[in-house]
Amino acid sequence: MARELLSIADLQAWYGESHILHGVDFSVQEGEVVTLLGRNGAGRTTTLRAIMGLVGARTGSIRIAGAETVHLAPHRIARIGIGYCPEERGIFSTLSVEENLLLPPRLDAGRAMSVGEIYAMFPNLSERTASSGTSLSGGEQQMLAIGRALMSAPRLVLLDEPSLGLSPLLVQTIFGVLRTLHERGATMLLVEQNARAALKIAGRGYVLENGSIAREDTAANLLDDPAVVAAYLGA
Repeated sequence: MARELLSIADLQAWYGESHILHGVDFSVQEGEVVTLLGRNGAGRTTTLRAIMGLVGARTGSIRIAGAETVHLAPHRIARIGIGYCPEERGIFSTLSVEENLLLPPRLDAGRAMSVGEIYAMFPNLSERTASSGTSLSGGEQQMLAIGRALMSAPRLVLLDEPSLGLSPLLVQTIFGVLRTLHERGATMLLVEQNARAALKIAGRGYVLENGSIAREDTAANLLDDPAVVAAYLGA
């Protein structure tokens, strides 16, 4: 039986005086891909940022592999085993592609991916190793951000809009890599504007509305639900 890797209970979060999350509850099992659906402003990105400790005012419970992390600083949460690929990518302009990849600490030397493995996954990066990270195209920067999140062999990878602004061909490339990672046993929590693509690789999905979980179901059931299709899948 799969172990519960992430457990969130009654998560509340604020930006200043704006109350964004209102008692969010959900879980992610080891080896599972879970997607958060919702319209812009529903609280999906805030949920990921709260898990990473990047939202200053938050209450409730966030347990990662049984350890309570809701009051921990981001660097301590990362060292527990969380890889984060933010929506804005966070590429360092003063560092080369390879230097960006080598930034994360090696949490588990036996499981950590090598730079060569990242280059095999994203061949475009292997041709730009000495280039500044921000000189890359948008698609290449997304590859770099995902690769960097994987370098430390995290227990859980948080992905925020990995296909945002990419061409259809690059979207296929990115989701092909995510599918391969899932087949290898990676655990992922995915926020993605392309809800159909996200649900096709996820096992389960949660629908966020106004900072609260409105629904939970299998990805297959969500794909077949006319209300979900009309609201989130562009039909």
